[in-house]
Amino acid sequence: MYSYKYPRAALTVDAIVFVKSDTTTFVLLIERGREPFKNKWALPGGFIEMDETLEQACIRELEEETGLQVEKMEQFRAYDAINRDPRHRTISVIYSVRLEEQKPVTGSDDATQAKWFSIDQLPELAFDHAEILADFFK
Repeated sequence: MYSYKYPRAALTVDAIVFVKSDTTTFVLLIERGREPFKNKWALPGGFIEMDETLEQACIRELEEETGLQVEKMEQFRAYDAINRDPRHRTISVIYSVRLEEQKPVTGSDDATQAKWFSIDQLPELAFDHAEILADFFK
């Protein structure tokens, strides 16, 4: 284990899981069970483990929080605003996957529930996740 003199940013991943129909696009969100932003909706995601890639972390977090299993995800971009997480300096790398249809999901781990939302009727979102979704779908 290394100890450094200088502070380090935390690294997280977030998943944009979406389904496009003829009339709208649906995105998968989780309701947070913990602070910060307890009871607010967010993209599934979390902190990476030291022995996994970013994509592996995103796939793991997605399954832990929603029960949804995917094999592959595509990297979208990183978000690094200095105050994006009120706990500490956090950089998040966003991954996405398009599904053919909405799959059954259930909230678990630190998510109290998981649910599909039309991108036209999103609830209030935690962190900078509204900005992330706006960037992704523009």
